[in-house]
Amino acid sequence: MSASDPSAKPAPGRTTPSGLELKPTYTPADLPADAAAELPGAFPFSRGLYPDMYRSRLWTMRQYAGYASAEESNQRYRHLLASGTTGLSVAFDLPTQIGFDSDHPMARGEVGRVGVAIDSIHDMRRLFDGIPLDRVTTSMTINATAATLLALYLAVAEEQGVAWTKVGGTVQNDILKEYAARGTYIYPPRPSLRLVADIIDFCAREVPRWNPISISGYHIREAGSTAVQEVAFTLANGLAYVEQVLARGLDIDHFAARLSFFFNAHNHFFEEVAKFRAARRLWAELVRERFAPQDERSCWLRFHTQTAGSTLTAQQPENNVVRVALQAFAAACGGTQSLHTNSRDEALGLPTEEAVTVAVRTQQIVAHESGAADVADPLGGSWLVESLTDQIVAGAREYIRRIDEMGGALAAVEKGFVQKEIAEAAYAWQRAVEAGDRKVVGVNCFGTDHEPVPETLRIDPRAEEEQAARVRAMREARDAERARAARAALREAAAEERQLMPPILDCVRAELTLGEIADTLREVFGEHRDSTLS
Repeated sequence: MSASDPSAKPAPGRTTPSGLELKPTYTPADLPADAAAELPGAFPFSRGLYPDMYRSRLWTMRQYAGYASAEESNQRYRHLLASGTTGLSVAFDLPTQIGFDSDHPMARGEVGRVGVAIDSIHDMRRLFDGIPLDRVTTSMTINATAATLLALYLAVAEEQGVAWTKVGGTVQNDILKEYAARGTYIYPPRPSLRLVADIIDFCAREVPRWNPISISGYHIREAGSTAVQEVAFTLANGLAYVEQVLARGLDIDHFAARLSFFFNAHNHFFEEVAKFRAARRLWAELVRERFAPQDERSCWLRFHTQTAGSTLTAQQPENNVVRVALQAFAAACGGTQSLHTNSRDEALGLPTEEAVTVAVRTQQIVAHESGAADVADPLGGSWLVESLTDQIVAGAREYIRRIDEMGGALAAVEKGFVQKEIAEAAYAWQRAVEAGDRKVVGVNCFGTDHEPVPETLRIDPRAEEEQAARVRAMREARDAERARAARAALREAAAEERQLMPPILDCVRAELTLGEIADTLREVFGEHRDSTLS
């Protein structure tokens, strides 16, 4: 039976992983009327922020890394820089992320496991030993304790003789998505939002090359959201942060251009390219509509991409190299400003040095051999990609309208709306995989009976004991009176709702630990308990 036979049955319907319907064929009728007129570097920036994109400058190649001690992480950073990465990306262990020192009972068994342990300025010095902070940019994936880690980084830059005006990088500092998708919060949402705004305000005035926030859809997607939800919830959070800072009297053009975003790259190549284009367009439109900036750069959505950890499989882990390559290619075709490529063994443990090198080489092959960097927006004008871009913009706008009706992103999180939407999407995806409706190679199809177990990186348990001993010794040796005075000043500033970055800087210079700073703020702010789980 030929494809043109009128008696042939139509092909069954297909959708993207996010549920967007896919037609068998696309034509010029699927293009929006103004698609042909839009150019890269022009509002609303669907086709990219710059006219030439990567012809002028490639994306920053980052690799997210950190484990065990600061010394071991420092060695990994040096290896990555020697391998060709152009920016560092720091992974912190869970105690550091939630404000516990390495000798705290709550930290037991977690020190240095999923990132590096940073307890004090001594650890930060060791972490960046021999790495000039005026020549690299550093991204730090840290949220609840972001102010303390930024203060530690700036204090080490001071010790290196590097002016803050020359320090470049990013701190994640996106606390709203922690309540909705990730869970490394400490304080209740409202004082946490105050801390976010303190960092944005401080950096706008003192650290002009620093991105004070990375508004993150990555973890929303890792928790199970669709691509449409990833865009919608991320941009809704971004609007909340902008409003929080504007309420302090800052002009939109004094800080908006330094906001950055962080997205996930999944396996459906065309949907992911469309998602990046849609996020850029929708953010530009929302900022112009709501805040009327004078500087067009205030409408820019600059974003980092990380390939999707949730798509990596422990079964047949070599297949992950292919998944990561596809995801990296989508990020490049979608116009990312920086990129991290996951390593093939991350479903099994922290990546080995060999696997990390392959991940770096993946970025380099995409950059120099695929052709993706030769043309701005290489898929612009694709009938399929333009149609998907429009659908994602429309779907995300509808979500944002509903969130606005609830009172904004904070209210939507407090009501459990965002959490519920993500959970339902995650459940639907898992059901589809278990039913075989969504194929995952090596998991629910094309499996093998005998799979070799690859070598994985193992953390020496003595590293935790040594780190705990270091922090205890530091407390004994420091100037106790200076530390006490700095802590008292921080407590007073928190209670009086003053800007917290200066007293936190004084605390880290006085050798207070991260846990002591977090405990001081706990005394004033309290701790968050998720009522949506009860």
